[in-house]
Amino acid sequence: QVQLVESGGGLVQAGGSLRLSCAASGRTFSNYRMGWFRQAPGKERDFVATIYWRSGTTYYADSVKGRFTISRDNTRNTVYLQMNSLKPDDTAVYYCAAAPSSFGGSRYLDSTYDYWGQGTQVTVSS
Repeated sequence: QVQLVESGGGLVQAGGSLRLSCAASGRTFSNYRMGWFRQAPGKERDFVATIYWRSGTTYYADSVKGRFTISRDNTRNTVYLQMNSLKPDDTAVYYCAAAPSSFGGSRYLDSTYDYWGQGTQVTVSS
């Protein structure tokens, strides 16, 4: 049974940093892509970043490029999202997601991911 458990959210001032973690269990994820999405109140869930576990190839939303970094730790089976220079617009619930790398469809769409964590709240004050 696949489980994704996020942690690391919280309240931070604008300009600050947070690191989110996603602990993955239940299978081998070497052939998976792991994504971070976020959903602000009253808005749709949006793509933030994704990483292909085996190759380490990464993709980012334009809104976070240069500020956020996605990475993975093979020994801990954990994916991270380092968030720097945070803005109030980054306030949202952040979700970790997983999908087989071979799945078709856009890596930027939440509908192409099979497994989801419960989410962690990030609040950035101005």
